[in-house]
Amino acid sequence: MKNYQYLTDGLLESYMLGVLSDDDRKEAEHLLTTDPDLALQLEELEVGMEQYFLQNAVPPPPSIKTALQHRLVGAEIQKWEEQSMPEPPRPEPARSNEFVDVEVGDPSHIRVHKYWRAAFIAVFVLSKIFLAFGLYQYFKSNSLEQEIERLKATQQVTSPLPQGR
Repeated sequence: MKNYQYLTDGLLESYMLGVLSDDDRKEAEHLLTTDPDLALQLEELEVGMEQYFLQNAVPPPPSIKTALQHRLVGAEIQKWEEQSMPEPPRPEPARSNEFVDVEVGDPSHIRVHKYWRAAFIAVFVLSKIFLAFGLYQYFKSNSLEQEIERLKATQQVTSPLPQGR
């Protein structure tokens, strides 16, 4: 009965793909060694999946094959040269860092390259300066609008409307 559960629940497929937990994997291995029917089912699954993958395989572009062959030929020539004449080890040239060096020591802090630290500080300070400038401009325009409204109101009070004839 338990073997039927393995077949219907997909546990054999999970075992074959390697996605079972350690306990389930150990149990499946034990059952496969003791029960030949399950081992036969697993073998049939493997053959079926292999046939499916071979039928639905997409061939790589021909340029990849030639590139791999050139790389292999170059590697074989280099291996042969290394075997025939050993050279003294050369110091490796300094590589340019393509990525930001991130060092993680304490889980609550991330350390970055010292030049990036200055850039982050500069961006932070500039953002505060622009924020202050923006607030200044906002309040100045708001006060000018209020002044315009006040001047319009005083102009209407001082100049009465012309009388119609």
